[in-house]
Amino acid sequence: MKILVTGGAGFIGSHTVVELHDAGYQPVVLDNFYNSKPGVMDGLEKITGKKFPLYQTDCNDFDGLDAVFAKEQFDGVIHFAAYKAVGESVEQPLMYYQNNLGTLLNLLELCRKHRVRNFVFSSSCTVYGEPDSLPVTESTPRKPATSPYGNTKSICEDIIRDFVLSKAPVRAISLRYFNPIGAHPSAEIGELPLGVPGNLVPYITQVAAGIRGKLSVFGNDYDTPDGTCIRDFIHVTDLAKAHVKALEKINKTDEASYYDVFNVGTGQGHSVLEVITTFEQVNHLRLNYSFEPRRPGDVIKIYAQSDKINSELNWKAEKTLAESLSDAWRWQQKLMSEAPIS
Repeated sequence: MKILVTGGAGFIGSHTVVELHDAGYQPVVLDNFYNSKPGVMDGLEKITGKKFPLYQTDCNDFDGLDAVFAKEQFDGVIHFAAYKAVGESVEQPLMYYQNNLGTLLNLLELCRKHRVRNFVFSSSCTVYGEPDSLPVTESTPRKPATSPYGNTKSICEDIIRDFVLSKAPVRAISLRYFNPIGAHPSAEIGELPLGVPGNLVPYITQVAAGIRGKLSVFGNDYDTPDGTCIRDFIHVTDLAKAHVKALEKINKTDEASYYDVFNVGTGQGHSVLEVITTFEQVNHLRLNYSFEPRRPGDVIKIYAQSDKINSELNWKAEKTLAESLSDAWRWQQKLMSEAPIS
């Protein structure tokens, strides 16, 4: 099966390309390199021994996207390409709505036109907001988003559901990610934040590398065991494998109008302070960090219940927090030892 991976040079997308290849699929990468770099393709070739087809196309370009669909004749689409910075989305909401909704609408219309039946969407646990109870299940009510970015994920889920229910020739799954971290064990691909990292682990690795002076931990007086926020951190290769399982599920279903959502997490929460101390322990170093006042908008604690994806997709997170942080640091060390990825 030939699978289009939009945003395939990005953090999660590139790791999914590897897992698709290893599972016998034929991934085709589409990326405009807005938030990624072409050199990632070299890392993919080193890991797999294969040079994957690449289209430097924007998903907002309907005609350009249409030409790719017509040429390649895809069997499925995994859609990662989206703007993803929460803070930026607050500052530029129209840009986020136009891009994140527009690109999805283009892809769904082209799936209908070209009879592409399998569609996997990159969603997020942000749709749950601050949950009333834990762990979070797929039936946990969605709450109003705390950012335009989070709202685009909720709206996109609704668009896909309504599209499938309209008897369109598409069957789909939305995967609600928790917090992806780590890097490929080979250290050939990993997270490449452009500018100041917005996520915890790449900021930690950059502080450890001396690129950043200090890590700020926002809040140590929350109602948690150590006072810091709690998240469900999942290794990116485990997350990538969930996309392969989702494709398998869609392709096997006999339902004419199939749409479902799955949490993708470890089922275990770890605090920010626990991540810091584990990083220090597994990598034998000390981090410079300090506690700062709470940051507005931060969810106090959230972690997944993964029973549904475990049983229905036969997927389970395998890698530990320690493995994830070891791989992340190995990737950061490789970046420091070599010329920057262009």
